[in-house]
Amino acid sequence: MPAAKQPSVKKRPAKPATKTADPAQACPWCGSDPLYVHYHDTEWGVPEYDNQALLAKLILDGAQAGLSWITILKKRDGYYRAFDQFNPEKMARYTDAKLEKLMLDDGIVRNRLKIKSARQNAQAYLRIMKNGGPNGEKDFSEFLWSFVGGQPIQNNYHSMSDVPAYSLEAEAMSKALKKAGFNFVGPTIVYAFMQAVGMVNDHLVSCPRHAVLSR
Repeated sequence: MPAAKQPSVKKRPAKPATKTADPAQACPWCGSDPLYVHYHDTEWGVPEYDNQALLAKLILDGAQAGLSWITILKKRDGYYRAFDQFNPEKMARYTDAKLEKLMLDDGIVRNRLKIKSARQNAQAYLRIMKNGGPNGEKDFSEFLWSFVGGQPIQNNYHSMSDVPAYSLEAEAMSKALKKAGFNFVGPTIVYAFMQAVGMVNDHLVSCPRHAVLSR
């Protein structure tokens, strides 16, 4: 779920990023860490449609596997630097020597399989951008958003125990991504991705951001 701006990635204008007036009303998962709170208040759940931004977020969520999101959030700038601002053309051409060099970069999580999957996912992304999605989608964004009918699913959860680990839509997206050649895209990772990029509004009803993102 990620605080630094990503200069090379163009995003559609976000919905108003209103600060949560009372921290006690915010989704409890963000705690009190200023970086995490800022992410919750300004990014998490805001619909994202930019192709490259979606690829970057999917790779970052894959890097989170087995870890907490705050770990990746604190290293996000390091990831953008190490992976050429998540430029898919550059990443797809990474040599094995380049991947080994990334294993020495303490600005990212140094997991060989996760690092290798970034190259694999960039290659899969470029195939979709060139050939379209399996059901005629014109690009990566349209392919991903097709699993929620092209618009955010508005959930109305009242407690964290109500929020599922994954959904039927996440399972379907996970299956399609794997078939397309992506890695580190299990249903739980995919659902976290869907929450973060606004495909589902999973802010608790008591959180002011829920109403903002329901407009």
